[in-house]
Formats: sequence, C-alpha cells, structure tokens
Amino acid sequence: MEKAGGQWADELPNVLWAYRTTARTPTGETPYNLCFGTEAVIPVDIGVPSHRVQTFDSNANDEKLRHNLDLLPEVRDGTILKVAAYHQRVARHYNRRMKPRHISVGDFFLRSIEAADKGPQRNKLSPLWEGPYLVAASVKPVTFKLKDAEGKMLPLTWNIENLRKYYQ
Repeated sequence: MEKAGGQWADELPNVLWAYRTTARTPTGETPYNLCFGTEAVIPVDIGVPSHRVQTFDSNANDEKLRHNLDLLPEVRDGTILKVAAYHQRVARHYNRRMKPRHISVGDFFLRSIEAADKGPQRNKLSPLWEGPYLVAASVKPVTFKLKDAEGKMLPLTWNIENLRKYYQ
C-alpha cells in the first residue's frame, strides 16, 4: 500500500483478496473458506497451468460446491474448537509470566498517582505513588476498597494493578 502512494484505492482490492485468502492462525482456515465453503482459486493460478486448473469440469464443480456447502457447518464447528484451543494456548502463555499477588484486608499499599488522576501539577520529578493506604475490604478478587491514614474510606475501588505493597 505504501508503494502505491496516492493510488492506494486501486491496490485495495488486491490487498483485501490476499487477506481473505490467507489462512488465520486461530482458525486454520481462510475467511473465504469459512464464508463460501471452498478454497478460492487466486488469479495467478488461473493463468499458470496447474493440475487444478487443467482438470476443471464445470458440471462436477457445481456438484462439489454444493457438497462443500453441505459440509460447511461441520467445518465451522471444527473451527470453533480450534479457536477455543488457540485461546487456551494464548492464556497459558500469558499466565506463565504472571506472578500471583495476594492481598488481604489489613495490608498497607501505595496507590498509583496516575490512576488517582492527580495529573496537571505533576512533573517528571513528582512521585509516582502515594500513601500508605489500608486495605479495608475486598470487593472482587483483584479490586479493593482503601482507607487513608485518618481512617476515611476512599470513594473509588482500586484494582490490584494500581497498587504496590508498602513495607513499613
């Protein structure tokens, strides 16, 4: 597209065709195949003599296309299983690097100033964390209510990503 410059609109159909006829990692199928039930013959294959082009029979082709359309729901079901397996692999890869953090009520934490929206007066030498705050309650496994040093509850809940353990 960059080489086309101002003529990108003329190149767009070729780019979209390439996108639709390239197999995706999660599904193992092309979007064209999942939509129409058959693999596309790219324009280059038509001009180059290949077994697929030379043995083309119009009557048999219509029958095979109908057969492929009948099998399309089964292909899509198989694709759903492949996508689920792909999601599990991605989650496993992500979770491999995660370090579990355990927070209990009564622990002291610092909270991120950026998450607290204390922005305009900050400069590059301003602190990134403020506190300490006491964990007053656990709303969800990774969301907490905090109390300040005076015992006053903070109005918002805080995600574990915006908290850092405070060591006294």
